[in-house]
Amino acid sequence: MDIRAFDFIVVGSGFGGSVSALRLSEKGYRVAVLEMGRRWTAASLPKTNWNLRRYIWRPALGLRGFFNMRFFKHVIVLHGNAVGGGSVTYAQTLWQPKDSVWGEGEWAGLADWRSLMPQHYATAKKMLGASLNMRAAWADEQLKNMADAQGVGHTFYHTEVGVFFGDADKSQGAAYADPYFDGKGPERNSCVGCGGCMVGCRYNAKNTLDKNYLYLAEQLGTHVFSETQVLQVVPMNHADGRDGYVVQTRSSRWGSRQRQSFSAKHIVFSGGSLGTQELLFQMKSAGFLPNLSNQLGQKVRTNAESLIAIRYLNAGDAHDYSKGVAIGSGVFLDEHTHIEATRYPAGSDALSALLTVLAVGASRGARVGQWFKSMLLHPIRFLKMTWPVKGATQTMILLCMQTMEGHLTMTYRAPWYWPFGKRMQTTGAKIPTCIPQANEFALKGAALTGGVAGMCMTELLMDIPMTAHCIGGAVMGTDASNGVCDAGLRVFGYENMWICDGSVVSANLGVNPSLTITALAEHAMSLIPHKYE
Repeated sequence: MDIRAFDFIVVGSGFGGSVSALRLSEKGYRVAVLEMGRRWTAASLPKTNWNLRRYIWRPALGLRGFFNMRFFKHVIVLHGNAVGGGSVTYAQTLWQPKDSVWGEGEWAGLADWRSLMPQHYATAKKMLGASLNMRAAWADEQLKNMADAQGVGHTFYHTEVGVFFGDADKSQGAAYADPYFDGKGPERNSCVGCGGCMVGCRYNAKNTLDKNYLYLAEQLGTHVFSETQVLQVVPMNHADGRDGYVVQTRSSRWGSRQRQSFSAKHIVFSGGSLGTQELLFQMKSAGFLPNLSNQLGQKVRTNAESLIAIRYLNAGDAHDYSKGVAIGSGVFLDEHTHIEATRYPAGSDALSALLTVLAVGASRGARVGQWFKSMLLHPIRFLKMTWPVKGATQTMILLCMQTMEGHLTMTYRAPWYWPFGKRMQTTGAKIPTCIPQANEFALKGAALTGGVAGMCMTELLMDIPMTAHCIGGAVMGTDASNGVCDAGLRVFGYENMWICDGSVVSANLGVNPSLTITALAEHAMSLIPHKYE
């Protein structure tokens, strides 16, 4: 089998991977990006998330989309899988966390982060086209009304998002020459406010990575190998990787068994928190990378999230909750808790099937009891809440996040029900599935505006929260005894190896993490010299 040789191999094309590809290409390196997911275009994206074949990523079942759900004992993780990583399906909210996070968690004291990171955040915002939401819609107005009524209206804000809005004097959807990179980037169209960001933007307005970092990297010669799954990473000649690595892959295309081999002096793992942890666990368990720190899988965080909602069962066409951008506004309930108004586009009701009537209580038993009581007292309303049709146009999703510290542990072992192979599993204390402040806000907001407060059925019946922001698992440290990588994201125990994705985030950000992941990757790449230096 022929081996394709490069200077750098980047495993994954999400935020960290795309940043790495561009910055390394600019420094003269020959770069290969290995991405398990598909490359998407406006023509191939699904019109709604009912098109499961193009929306869900479960290739063994013939579902080859870009959105995935991983189920664990402690949490359900929502994540993306595509050329451009999670940027194809994320809600493009670009939040910079409070400076206080740099004094918390495992990265505290490893660098002067407060002085170091602002320049990288500024670069990340510019590259991702961060701008204030200009498509405020009815759901955002409703959130402001609720906040005013509950005494927190002064904290209301419009989100800063990676969306191209164009000029105010031109029509929505108008075409523009590259507005970001002095003509080096692709042509763009302005946002039409359809709410379809998380089902894949079909209007060329969302600033996905294939329109900025990855696009520019490919113009400089980066080779992106889509639908290519990494199976093995093995050091060449010396066990510490000083001579580089050989990477074995197989095609993730339906029905294909094609295998390829790549080699490179350097390797960057950027498969997202779950993807990188799983691959590194596999390599450590198989003996290919035995020197990886035993801290792998430790300090996995979820941003302390809760998904609640308000559904307006009698909403008319004048009040369409699907319009706007995916996350258009937010409000702070207290110093540690904030809520963002979130939506899916009209017709994308598939995930509405997970919605049920909100039940509150100090324990799961109390919540389930209240839920049954609601079902018996208001059966028609109960059934309407669980009926997914029109869910997107009738529902304001409330994504709640907290900066409160908490974490769990990922392990890699054979589960009791399947002793024939190892899998990632979670251990540790349970993550709270109930945020009382958020539930109270939803209940009062629903009463004020004529809606019905709802919650995710898995949080109620299984007592398992959902998160779209799984971070950590390969956190920073001073050495291998307390971290997987150092402050420059270099992996302990190996030379020429980096991790650049959400797995290195070493504190609970309490905000959407994409901007921080991008900035950390910018930081790591800034430390690598030009090829000819």
